[in-house]
Amino acid sequence: MRRSNLLLAVTFLILGCNRKEAPVPPAAAIPPPQAMAVPEVNPNLQGIVQETIPAPPYTYLRIKTAAGEVWAGVPATTQAKGALVTVVNPIMMENFESPSLHRTFAQLYLGTLAGAAPVSPASFAPGGAAPAAPVAADEKVAKAAGADACTIAELYARKQALHDQPVTVRGKIVKYNEGILGKTWIHLRDGSGQGAENDITVTTRDRAALGEVVTARGVLRLNKDFGSGYAFAAIVEDAKVTK
Repeated sequence: MRRSNLLLAVTFLILGCNRKEAPVPPAAAIPPPQAMAVPEVNPNLQGIVQETIPAPPYTYLRIKTAAGEVWAGVPATTQAKGALVTVVNPIMMENFESPSLHRTFAQLYLGTLAGAAPVSPASFAPGGAAPAAPVAADEKVAKAAGADACTIAELYARKQALHDQPVTVRGKIVKYNEGILGKTWIHLRDGSGQGAENDITVTTRDRAALGEVVTARGVLRLNKDFGSGYAFAAIVEDAKVTK
């Protein structure tokens, strides 16, 4: 038995000495992590409409996709239950609150339906182009009253001094969006501004309507970036809006 074990040990030793190790590739031959291919991800959502909720200027769609059901927000559409739709370039928003529906979506994808007029998801952002015609150059709105009142032109001219200060501005609503990031977003114009500074964006929790002349009192903030296209050189936040 001892002789057998000795022979077995010698055999393993001989085989081990004669075995050639596989060459190890040089480090340079191993691609760095950043060079490795990344699978392409299709950003679009496609599925069958299970439910529609009109809430102008949007329509909320409950869509059954291959990965499960999701809610999407798109520019107003007449798509009916059972329709096959594709939401292009969706942006996912968490805890999206719609005051007009008195509802908060845990996750909501904002985008545009394929085949519809091309609209960027950023158009859902309050900083997007206003759908209403701007106030005509000769259409003036009287300046608000009060020590902190200013026209829109004055607000931009004095914005550095007024940063983080309460301001009161009066103007006509040329754009109105409810339920974005839990607030209502309006654009005011009073006929005093020029070019890119001809209106001011205001956030509020008060209700108003497109075309109304209102007074807004809030705090002026500069260079605010909320992400997902919500970026403003100047904005009046948390305003109290009165007619």
